[in-house]
Amino acid sequence: MATLKEISIGMLGCGVVGSQVARLLSEDSGDFAERSGARLALKKIAVRNLSAPRENISSQLLTTDAESIVTDPSIDIIIEVMGGIEPARTLLLTAISQKKSVITANKALLAKHGAELFEAADKNGVDLYYEAAVGGAIPILRPLRESIVGDHVHRIMGIVNGTTNYILTKMDERGSEFALALKEAQDLGFAEANPSADVDGNDAAAKAAILAGLAFHTRVSIDDVYCEGISKISSRDVQVAHDIDHIIKLLAIAESTPDN
Repeated sequence: MATLKEISIGMLGCGVVGSQVARLLSEDSGDFAERSGARLALKKIAVRNLSAPRENISSQLLTTDAESIVTDPSIDIIIEVMGGIEPARTLLLTAISQKKSVITANKALLAKHGAELFEAADKNGVDLYYEAAVGGAIPILRPLRESIVGDHVHRIMGIVNGTTNYILTKMDERGSEFALALKEAQDLGFAEANPSADVDGNDAAAKAAILAGLAFHTRVSIDDVYCEGISKISSRDVQVAHDIDHIIKLLAIAESTPDN
C-alpha cells in the first residue's frame, strides 16, 4: 500500500467554529485520507487564551503566537476562523507570501479586502478557499465559481442571514415587537449578545459583496454595498405588510447593470 502524503494544517482561532473544525479533522481523518489520498494533520492552533476550557483538544497544539504558525515552513495550509479584519488580514497575507494555501469563512474580511487577498494568492500560486463564508452548508459559492461559469448571471437575490430571518418570522407570526423577537433569538443562541452585525445588515451586505464578485466576475467591496438593517422595523410595519399579503424580509440583492 502506498504511503499517504501528509498535509500539515495550522489553524488561527479556536472558538465555537474552530473547535468543531479541529474535532472534524481528528474524528474524520480516516475518511479524509480515503477520499483525498492524503493525510490531514492539524499541527498548531493559535488562540488568545491558553487556559480557556477546550474539550478534546491537546494543549500541545495551542500557542498564542499566530505569526509562528503562518511562517512555519512545515505547515502547508492555514485555516482562519478567528474572525474580524485584523490581525486576520495581515496573518493571511503573510501565510500567502509563504506559499501557503488558505481556507477562511471570514466574510467581513473577504468583503473588505478580498481583492487584495485574491491578488496575493494569484501572485504566489496558492489557493484561497472560502465556501463557508456565505450560506454555511449550502453550496452556493462553488456553483457560482465553477458550475455556471459559461452563463451570464444578471441578478442575485436571497435571504442570507438566518438571525434576521428568524426575528422577522417571529414578528410576523406572533406580532412581536423587534426587541422581544431579538431577545428570544439571543436566548435560543440564534443571535449574538451584540447582534449589530446581523440586525444592522452588515453580515448580509458582506455576503452580497462576495456573491456579486463571483457572479459578475469582478471585485466588489462592502463599501460599495448599500446597507439597511431591520432594527427600525416595528410590529406595525409587519402587520401592514401582512394585510396586503406581503412579508418583510432582509434581502441581499446584487444586480449587474450596463455600466457595471
